[in-house]
Amino acid sequence: MAAELSTSINIKEPRWDQGTFVGRAKHFFTVTDPRNILLSNEQLEHAHKIITDYRQGVVSPGLTEDELWRAKYVFDSAFHPDTGEKMILIGRMSAQVPMNMTITGCMMTFYKTTPAVLLWQWINQSFNAIVNYTNRSGDAPITVSQLGTAYVSATTGAVVTALGLNALTKHVSPLFGRFVPFAAVAAANCINIPLMRQRELQHGIPITDENDNRLGESTKAAQQAISQVVVSRILMASPGMAIPPFLMNHLEKKAFLKVVDDDSEDSFVSFFSLVFATPLCCALFPQKSSMSVSRLEPELQEKIRANHPGVERVYFNKGL
Repeated sequence: MAAELSTSINIKEPRWDQGTFVGRAKHFFTVTDPRNILLSNEQLEHAHKIITDYRQGVVSPGLTEDELWRAKYVFDSAFHPDTGEKMILIGRMSAQVPMNMTITGCMMTFYKTTPAVLLWQWINQSFNAIVNYTNRSGDAPITVSQLGTAYVSATTGAVVTALGLNALTKHVSPLFGRFVPFAAVAAANCINIPLMRQRELQHGIPITDENDNRLGESTKAAQQAISQVVVSRILMASPGMAIPPFLMNHLEKKAFLKVVDDDSEDSFVSFFSLVFATPLCCALFPQKSSMSVSRLEPELQEKIRANHPGVERVYFNKGL
């Protein structure tokens, strides 16, 4: 009879070393696996029960270590790390590839008319608003007013940028025109993410010591977290939106594309790029980010040094 699984496995942390890019990449390839969105509510609840029980020292009969880790990654893909709530389906990182592939393909195909640009920028920013809300850091609620402000501001910024660049395409090469969606997405990320997570910038996000003991809330940590997410999101979009214009412009001149639909090729290249770009760009920075106590707000530094004199670094969930 097999021995019962030990309760000493640390499932609070990912299975692979998060101090290395390779370890983080393995972690995010698992979390962002598009197959996770096909899991039923029963499967999600089963994984939730396994993880919740294990954290309380209860091991499901016959559970193996591999099954435990699989349950953890199903759990992580669907439940928010801070609030514990089940995340909105299309806001989960596992939905990034199919959702972005569809939206990116349409943005890169329908970029020549103003109504098309307006429609697809609106759809894209609506999706981004859901993703940014779903993957925020901390457990504090965001008001309807804040959600509305973020949504309207981000959509307006993206559409204005896209229309401005779209006007220039009449005087430049078709190749430049294909970059309009990427420029708009990059600009919108710089607007959408900070606004969607503005409460964190105003009131701070939870920071802990290395043993997960909560030390307070920091706006400096929020600034670092959001900056890292903005960089990751822009780079995440670049392979699927910045590389295909060059590739497709070249292939269009070849006989290969005389018999293959150009838009389907765009979608294929974007899909291939997104499959790898999503986890690799998420892995650029650790999910559990950190910073030196000396970089925190002066009053928070004083509080930590008075109550926790041995703490030199603090840790926080940066969001995605």
